[in-house]
Amino acid sequence: MPETIECVVVGAGVVGLAAARAFAMRGREVIVLEREGMFGSHTSSRNSEVIHAGIYYPTGSLRARACVAGKHALYRYCAEHGVAHRRVGKLIVAAEDSEVPRLEALRNTAAENGVPDLELLDAAEVARLEPAVRAVAGLLSPSTGIIDSHALMLAYLGDAEAHGAMLALESPLLGARVSAGGLVLEVGGAEPMTLETRALVNSAGLGAQAVARAIEGFDPALVPELHYAKGNYYSMTGPQPFSHLVYPMPAASVLGVHVTIDLNGRCRFGPDLEWVDCVDYSVDPRRAERFYEAVRTYFPDLTDGSLQPDYCGIRPKIHGPGEPQPDFLVQGPADHGVSGLVNLFGIESPGLTASLALADQVVTLTEASER
Repeated sequence: MPETIECVVVGAGVVGLAAARAFAMRGREVIVLEREGMFGSHTSSRNSEVIHAGIYYPTGSLRARACVAGKHALYRYCAEHGVAHRRVGKLIVAAEDSEVPRLEALRNTAAENGVPDLELLDAAEVARLEPAVRAVAGLLSPSTGIIDSHALMLAYLGDAEAHGAMLALESPLLGARVSAGGLVLEVGGAEPMTLETRALVNSAGLGAQAVARAIEGFDPALVPELHYAKGNYYSMTGPQPFSHLVYPMPAASVLGVHVTIDLNGRCRFGPDLEWVDCVDYSVDPRRAERFYEAVRTYFPDLTDGSLQPDYCGIRPKIHGPGEPQPDFLVQGPADHGVSGLVNLFGIESPGLTASLALADQVVTLTEASER
């Protein structure tokens, strides 16, 4: 007979851990299955570590709603739990006069999304904030911040475990089938086990599509195609000239190579967008030439030889090159007919910012199917 447990979360990234925490704090019995030997070892720990304001996303989209609600919840959570973070603010800059109307459009979209605090700056005001930046105008977002993503995940995990949740590392989900009691799971690893659960949350990130396809009784036509989008980051040697995050004008669904700052004040540039066929975390030094060209549109004094390969991440996109970016895809029982199952596909930026809001939605979807 399989062991019975109320909730199983597959994937110990930032959203999976937030969901496990939410279940556990509601008194639910939870186990988190993670195929790697450490939590958050892929997308959740290989990003810009930015707390996003909610500026770019289409009004009314899940991405926009979860980002704005998640931002407010995340700042409160960090303050209450001592998670290192800082509201450094962000500048979106226009390199040419023709881009200024797009700054105004971004400010309008942000206001519609519930972000009313953006300030339009002229060239002199931009120069006072960031003397190294060349721009004809800028948009200041004071609620954008940075965070220690590992500390955040550790805090989520600590909360979950304090309320009885368990984390099983090196425990991949090999398969599942729908049963009268919910779902029966076959779990691999050093100590294979069979679990029966009433609620299964597929928050496996880069592996979410594979997990969904491993569930007998789930329609594979509902699984979106997965595309690997690699984002490379380069650090800068010498003086660190920026005190804010600095973003160029976004192009289509790409935010562009921007300045990020870590909590120690060290500047990084990235990510770019490189479509790849496999998960490979090496950074090609030859891509630096593209970075120099992109960065000099707003930071013309970037010197040759000052960029060094730093790290990279892979984003689990559900659209391919040249295709419009879709919304986050969160499938509940009403979407696919499997009671207690929630799939999360394409959860990339601003997934970290939105993690608490997405966790609440996951709990709502599973509880609705149990009524």
